[in-house]
Amino acid sequence: MIKTIDISNRKHARDVLNVQIPSYKVEAEIIGSYEIPPLKDTVYNLQHCEETFIGYYKNEQLCGGISIKIVDEEVDIHRLIVHPNHFRKGIAQMLLNFIESTFKVETIKVSTGSKNVPAVSFYKKNGFINIKEVMVKEQISITIFEKKL
Repeated sequence: MIKTIDISNRKHARDVLNVQIPSYKVEAEIIGSYEIPPLKDTVYNLQHCEETFIGYYKNEQLCGGISIKIVDEEVDIHRLIVHPNHFRKGIAQMLLNFIESTFKVETIKVSTGSKNVPAVSFYKKNGFINIKEVMVKEQISITIFEKKL
């Protein structure tokens, strides 16, 4: 089941963090750096980030989530996370499909570590175009993707 997460609720924010940290640890291993900002998030950070959180639940357990900000006619995906225990079950796809079908916007943007091959492949498979690569620090870059709807 996909539903909005009330991130102001500490328990819900903790649940998100309990999916986010293991998810981003996998990305950190792939790109070779644990300096990913979401690995440093706290419950307080999540509750004050002004993002809309949507979760995928199975048997009342949060398995994955997506957070977005909408500005003008554009959705900016800030996080697309799936707990490693639930990889390869189509959860990220369901969450992305939910965003695309629910929010009537012209553009969706997202960024990921350039070396994160699974994420890069996922976005390309879903029609996202690489619009720019940004060096964050030596040998670490992020790729910014955009999809016109």
